[in-house]
Amino acid sequence: MSAVMPPPLAAKPKLKIATTSLSGCFGCHTSLCDIDERILELAEVAEFDRSPLTDIKHCSAHVDIGLIEGSVCNAENVHVLREFRASCKILVALGACAVNGGLPASRNALDVADCLQRVYCERGVGRHQVPNDPELPLLLDKVRPINEVVRIDYFIPGCPPSGDAIWKFLTDLIAGRMPRLEHGLLRFD
Repeated sequence: MSAVMPPPLAAKPKLKIATTSLSGCFGCHTSLCDIDERILELAEVAEFDRSPLTDIKHCSAHVDIGLIEGSVCNAENVHVLREFRASCKILVALGACAVNGGLPASRNALDVADCLQRVYCERGVGRHQVPNDPELPLLLDKVRPINEVVRIDYFIPGCPPSGDAIWKFLTDLIAGRMPRLEHGLLRFD
């Protein structure tokens, strides 16, 4: 009589990580790329879903960790942010723009209508009118950090945060440890 072999243990499914950018400079995604060859270690335990790294435009239904950079400047940003939050179990605000509005929030002291008038009508080239194409997203009156629109689980400050900070944060989170960034990994330049 032959022994019945137990079925092989199923491999632990990989975590899904998604990234997206709202209104910002894309520096945080550049810092994510600055984890260099460690991305191969990350690929052993996680796969990238929506991200410029994969060119996937929309999240699958269930993403374990979402990293989002940029501030909320227009109606399209609000839509993308809410959709992204709905797909992500854990959502991480990545960088100064996401955390506190960053450089785009410097326009908050100005009247949006006045700015558009000055740029397009007084100094603009061509038709001298504010663009009003329905394809253009409607600007918000103020630039907002993302936590003013959706619930955020974690914040990684910096402009941009370093690749080392992102790596440390992700490896802590994936290992089930409370992510902690020591002072040396934080940068605000």
